Amino acid sequence: MIFKIGRSKSPWIFHLNTGSCNGCDIEIVALFASRYDVERLGCKLVGSPKHADICLVTGPVTARSKEPLLKIYDMLPNPKVIVCVGACSISSGVFTDGYSIVGPAHKLIPVTAYVGGCSAHPKNIFLGLKKAIEVFKEGR
Repeated sequence: MIFKIGRSKSPWIFHLNTGSCNGCDIEIVALFASRYDVERLGCKLVGSPKHADICLVTGPVTARSKEPLLKIYDMLPNPKVIVCVGACSISSGVFTDGYSIVGPAHKLIPVTAYVGGCSAHPKNIFLGLKKAIEVFKEGR
């Protein structure tokens, strides 16, 4: 019980790039920088999906990143909360119909929340993260 309460108040976040242009990745870094500073809310970036409560996915899924995406999804502890950040992770964006594009992430794994934009603004990423934290607390 205490472990569950502690996890819900300080969610650990894993960031996964499946083939993006790095625009959304830079905005995620800005979210953790001094201006937005989500670490003050207890959020922390972690280096392993096994330790993560929420996974942020950026970019369209390429043929090369499909298998790592599925493996990382399997490694996430339950409840698996996925947030797609940016137009490319939602619909493949400008990379649609590219020779190496498998599709957006939601075709391969269940997605909890979407954050639109190219690139997604840190405020919008924060709102998506807030929605993901609510879902995580409910344990869905």
